[in-house]
Amino acid sequence: MNHALASNRSLSLCEKVVDYLSLERNVAIASAAVFLLGFGEELWKKFLPKYLEALGASTPIIGLFGTAEDFFDAVYQYPGGWISDHLGRRRAFLIFITLSSAGYVVYLFSSWWPFLFVALALVMAWQSMASPAIFAVIGDSLPRERRAMGFTLQSILKRLPIVIAPILGGALIASQGILKGVHTGLLITLALAAITVLLVQKLNVTIGPQETTNIHGVWRSFHSALKRLLISDIIIRTCEGMTGVLTILYVTNVAGFSTARYGMLIAIQMITSILVYIPAGKIADRIGRKPFVIATFLSFALFPVAIIVASNFILLVLAFVIGGLREIGEPARKAMIVDFAKENVRARSVGLYYLVRSLSITPAAAIGGLLWKITPQAPFIIAGIIGVFGTLVFAATVEERYAS
Repeated sequence: MNHALASNRSLSLCEKVVDYLSLERNVAIASAAVFLLGFGEELWKKFLPKYLEALGASTPIIGLFGTAEDFFDAVYQYPGGWISDHLGRRRAFLIFITLSSAGYVVYLFSSWWPFLFVALALVMAWQSMASPAIFAVIGDSLPRERRAMGFTLQSILKRLPIVIAPILGGALIASQGILKGVHTGLLITLALAAITVLLVQKLNVTIGPQETTNIHGVWRSFHSALKRLLISDIIIRTCEGMTGVLTILYVTNVAGFSTARYGMLIAIQMITSILVYIPAGKIADRIGRKPFVIATFLSFALFPVAIIVASNFILLVLAFVIGGLREIGEPARKAMIVDFAKENVRARSVGLYYLVRSLSITPAAAIGGLLWKITPQAPFIIAGIIGVFGTLVFAATVEERYAS
């Protein structure tokens, strides 16, 4: 009797946790897939600028690599949404994992930096094409008032690997060298991709009839508030893109810290994000999204400036804590996008949003690389100014009633 009572209480507690985290089965599977592949990629992804450098690429070429990443992120988003809407979420995931795995193989066997651009074109299939499908799974599976928490779960499982994997990747590189260390990480990623394929087979999302419309029709379906969010988001991501691929170079080449210490900084950044995700997501579902999105955008503006004013490692840690706070409003922002998307073009709407955003910020990394040649601090200062402007644009143009 007591055992049965304890079992019921345990079940009740489990159900409460599942309900609190919006842990719906399909959302959990999609989030777990993000975790597994993310863990593999983060073993080497943050060190790709150093990998390019080791294969003979100059700093402007590394900036161009960041621009190429933004370009692929842009042009893959809408096709990813189209595939997800027309072929179904599960089949789409399998296609994207297969393409990315081919990219890991190219990275693994590349001996000359231009081949890394070919690998990037394949690897971005998971990061970019799968993004609309993941958004759509959460939108399909959860009601509006629980979507911020659904994105919180997905965001936590996306960031958890960044806490652990860069430290392991940095240790691999420290012990084996940049080339062998990255190669070992890629082999682990290929093994995790195989496991992810088995997991995704269990995904079972039923979607309704899809609207037959072209990309112009999808754009016309956008809510006016979604378009205003997109404008401010473009400005903020320009701020991020200008320094994203250069941060590791600044920390290691200018500030003089090791790649292992950089891995520690990334872990601190992600731990900060994870600690704020759940309370922020829960409160955003209750009181509205706007204050959290403003906090996110402001953190984007402060992060690059905090990096260059840090005169020692402790201050650099504080800078990366600010970097972690960039995620405080990300579940709220993503929930806003899904809220505004029409159900029968949901994945395509998400894909088009990110197509426009990423295509707009494509030049940012290359510009950052050119500014670096003037002085390494220049792209970080300009990025901070742009970030403040983007925050003000969002605060002034997106009304509270559309962000709740």
